[in-house]
Amino acid sequence: MPSEHLLDFEKTDLSHVVATREDILKQIKQRGRFALLEGILDHGAESQVIVGFKDIRADDWWAQDHIPGRPIFPGALMVEAAAQLATYDYLVRNPPQEEIFLGFGGLDAVRFRSVIEPGVRMVFACKALRVRTRMFTYAAQGFVDRNLVFEAEIMGLIV
Repeated sequence: MPSEHLLDFEKTDLSHVVATREDILKQIKQRGRFALLEGILDHGAESQVIVGFKDIRADDWWAQDHIPGRPIFPGALMVEAAAQLATYDYLVRNPPQEEIFLGFGGLDAVRFRSVIEPGVRMVFACKALRVRTRMFTYAAQGFVDRNLVFEAEIMGLIV
């Protein structure tokens, strides 16, 4: 059974970008094709939920090869996009005193609930579950057309 949604669609303006791709790149280290997020739509002060997005396009770098003739957005890239959103949130809420790199620490409770094909906007929502000195865990969800299509718990750590 799907988890309760982190994102309240009635209270979130999905048309208003509060941080651009350039703003995201000031915080996270991923570049080029692996800089997956295109913008932040909400960085909820009260809800503690951050919301970002990626437009899934037929001309994306992965589309020709995954799967030829029927491109399907890879689950590994859903996880990566959500991890980048969690990393951005962690760094903005907990500004480091020195330069650090955050890497994957693990994944739990991962579920892919739908096939995602080009021509849609995938909206990601993340919320911190546990934050420690050198490690954090976030609940992460992905939505297409307000439908939950992906969820996971993502662990990050200072490497």
